[in-house]
Amino acid sequence: MTPDALSELILRDTPLIDVRAPVEFEGGAFPASVNLPIMNDAERHRIGKRYKDEGHDAAVGLGHDLVSGPLRAARIESWQAVLRRHPNAQLYCFRGGQRSNIAASWLREAGTPVPVIEGGYKRLRRHMLELADALPGLFSYTIVGGQTGTGKTLLLRELPDFSIDLEQYANHRGSAYGALPTGQPAQINFEHECIANLLRLREQGRRHIAVEDESHRVGRVTVPPVLFAAMSEAPVAVIEEPHAARVERIYDEYVTVQHGLFVAIYGPHAGFIAYAEYLRRALTAIRKRLGGVLHAELSGVLEGALHRHAAGDPADHRAWISRLLHGYYDRMYAYQLERKTDRVMFRGSYGAVREYLTEACG
Repeated sequence: MTPDALSELILRDTPLIDVRAPVEFEGGAFPASVNLPIMNDAERHRIGKRYKDEGHDAAVGLGHDLVSGPLRAARIESWQAVLRRHPNAQLYCFRGGQRSNIAASWLREAGTPVPVIEGGYKRLRRHMLELADALPGLFSYTIVGGQTGTGKTLLLRELPDFSIDLEQYANHRGSAYGALPTGQPAQINFEHECIANLLRLREQGRRHIAVEDESHRVGRVTVPPVLFAAMSEAPVAVIEEPHAARVERIYDEYVTVQHGLFVAIYGPHAGFIAYAEYLRRALTAIRKRLGGVLHAELSGVLEGALHRHAAGDPADHRAWISRLLHGYYDRMYAYQLERKTDRVMFRGSYGAVREYLTEACG
């Protein structure tokens, strides 16, 4: 496939049937892909061992023995179900070789032909890496900065036509408290989301985009290096909001919403216990930077808030949020902002920065 054809797969959100084993899929895949393996992990392991011990033909023979009869029929049906919903779907394995070609031949025999991506995952991954090097330099950027709780992420989500949302792609809010109970994607999947969204913005004719002021790591995933280098040199627009408004915004996000996520996953009782442990772990993670005295103070305030939250009143979480902002996050952001003072092009309220970005990027 040509580079343009590969880009079209991403731009059009073409449904992709990934027939690699689950362990391969979990290491990285593509947007709009679904893992419906021709062999599961155990079968793949057995075939790999047979190949090592007895060679190619013996391994192929074992594969046909393992995936035959009702099991083969069930796997064909799983692929056909996708193709019924998405007739434009395509299929791939690691290199576009034996696994994808066998799957495609079974589907063809069943009356459901499907295109196979030439070169498979390996070719499409190489194309994405090429785009990761080329695309960031085609844009100019405005970095959205501001103290914790000023609404940087929320603002970007109000302006999706000319922004990229790294925290959304990373499924992480980018701080010690940023972990979400739904976990983070694989590094490769995060990279692919970044690249796919840059590609879409480029196709839409965008030349200037907004992105949040992030470190090179968002949780446990790393921003693609060429993109991060461009961000590191870009002008900054700083949101300035009153302390009380910031406390309320953090309360909404990290208490109301975050607690709700835990409850939705684990149920009311187990969800509250998991939420409380999440807050304790986050505070412990920054203990050295807080210092012993402040950490002990915040721990006490947090435990009091959790006690009252368990009794039905979460309002006291505002106390530790306020103290944590004053005692830690505001000082940390002041230091970080001082290092990029020469890049600050605009300061203003949430609404003012929104207007500035709309004019600069829209």
